[in-house]
Amino acid sequence: MSSPVSSLAAAPETARRNGARRLADRVARVRELGIVVALGVLFGVTGAANPSFLSYGSIRDILLNSAIVALLAVGQTLVVVTRNVDLSVSSVVGLSAFGGALVLADHPAVPIPVVIAGCLLLGAACGAVNGLLVGAARVPALVATLGTLYALRGVDYAWAGSRQVNAADLPESFLALGTRSVLGVPLPALVALAVLLAVGWMLRNLRSGRELYAIGSSPEAAVLAGIRVRRRVLAAFVANGALAGLAGVLWAARFGTVDATVATGKELDVIAAVVVGGVAIFGGSGTVYGAALGAVLLASITSALAVLRVDALAQTAINGALLLAAIVLDRLLALRVAAALRRGRFRAR
Repeated sequence: MSSPVSSLAAAPETARRNGARRLADRVARVRELGIVVALGVLFGVTGAANPSFLSYGSIRDILLNSAIVALLAVGQTLVVVTRNVDLSVSSVVGLSAFGGALVLADHPAVPIPVVIAGCLLLGAACGAVNGLLVGAARVPALVATLGTLYALRGVDYAWAGSRQVNAADLPESFLALGTRSVLGVPLPALVALAVLLAVGWMLRNLRSGRELYAIGSSPEAAVLAGIRVRRRVLAAFVANGALAGLAGVLWAARFGTVDATVATGKELDVIAAVVVGGVAIFGGSGTVYGAALGAVLLASITSALAVLRVDALAQTAINGALLLAAIVLDRLLALRVAAALRRGRFRAR
């Protein structure tokens, strides 16, 4: 039972923690609101120049193009908030997409849910390898996942060889997963939305979710607080891998034609979406909602520039400039939050 004196001493610290949490939430909301405003301006300006950009078909294409990246960005956020990164997601997507498509092409009688479950397990296994390398072997995430990026892509090339699975080889019911719409909304976008809401709720309401932020804010303090850091980091990588496996299923269903080159280089788009969406690259803050909005913003910019007939190289440069701007803004906000917390600490004394 705590004494009145200890309770009074703990009160300023509790108030400071609550203030820090409120400030971090406010910063996250400002970042997400900024993306929404940027999307509104982008759609307004591009729609004024070319009204076809606002048509149902154009918006549907943007949702389809951003759904897979948004799904991967949600998983990547779980890893980034722990102060790590996973560069191997594109290879996991390629491996699961080819594996799932190959099973359905060679064994059409296999139920589609079994194939989806198999792809999820394959992705989770790849994520577990990354998690063990980073969490248990203490290999820096950048180095570990760069290695598995090339290793898994090599496995994919060795498995596929020169073979390509075409849409004609796949069941119509499977291809419908990538093309069907519900109330006008593409099914891949609904899948990404469902995953987004579930992971967002988990991060905000479950202890395991909040511990990921604690690990990213200060790994040493998380250890002292009794958080099982290695287990949480491993779980984040496994969940990220499973979502990459699901993204592989959607990729195969969306495009139909699958070979060993699927999703090559996609990891950069995913990391760009996460950073543009306000997830701190140094861990500890950011939301999956911001990361998903970042994916939609990048897909919208690509579509807008194509409608405005801007050169493809300029599109890449603009995406790079946007990424740098997001990192600079993230750093400025981090410094401002740190300064506000220091002021609050001095007032508490």
